[in-house]
Amino acid sequence: MLIQLFKAALFYMGYVVLIAINSIACCLLFFLPLTNRQRLGTLSSRLMMNWLKLTCNIRIVVTGLQNIPDKPCVVVSNHQSSWETFYLQRLLKPASVIVKRELLWMPLFGWALALSGPIAIRRSHPVAALRQVLKQGRNCINKGSNVIVYPEGSRSPAGTLKPYKASAAALAVAAQVPILPIAHDAGNCWPAHRFIKHAGTITVRIGEPIETHSHSPKELTSMAQVWCSSALRADALSDI
Repeated sequence: MLIQLFKAALFYMGYVVLIAINSIACCLLFFLPLTNRQRLGTLSSRLMMNWLKLTCNIRIVVTGLQNIPDKPCVVVSNHQSSWETFYLQRLLKPASVIVKRELLWMPLFGWALALSGPIAIRRSHPVAALRQVLKQGRNCINKGSNVIVYPEGSRSPAGTLKPYKASAAALAVAAQVPILPIAHDAGNCWPAHRFIKHAGTITVRIGEPIETHSHSPKELTSMAQVWCSSALRADALSDI
């Protein structure tokens, strides 16, 4: 336990430094085009993943890379920790992420996040939030950016999956783009709201794009959740 605490503390020291440097750089270079600012942000994510591997011995395996479309799409992923918010934005760049508006108020980090082109919503106003997702999401897609959505709304413990909300599917239908389902088990190594990190391998599965023609948002949401649940069960069985 003491060794795990030491490794986690070492990781977070580097984590804070990387976030601080990246946030300052993004704020100073606010005049750069959005794609360049996003590229700068994902550079720190890459360094963070390398530091995570070095300090906590957490490796990453990705399957299904060939399924990533060569055109913008709506990415739907389960949400278990902070890990995926960094990794997926790098993996699927250029990408805009739906976030809580309150995050933008954080000094430095929030300002840099605002400069990365997120879709910042107020969860307390769901109807207005959905309209914002549809409007800004289509704008991002039209500019060639993927949109990453965590349809559970909040993080779930490893091995569980909350019901998916339909906003991601509604956006995909409105923008006439496919849904790219993703499942991962990051919570096993990087548990939500926990300081300690566990050595191991994070598996990321990328499914085949789900075409939105002839399906309602409700049907598409169910299809994405069923696929993710099946992928997570497959990961659990492979660990036995």
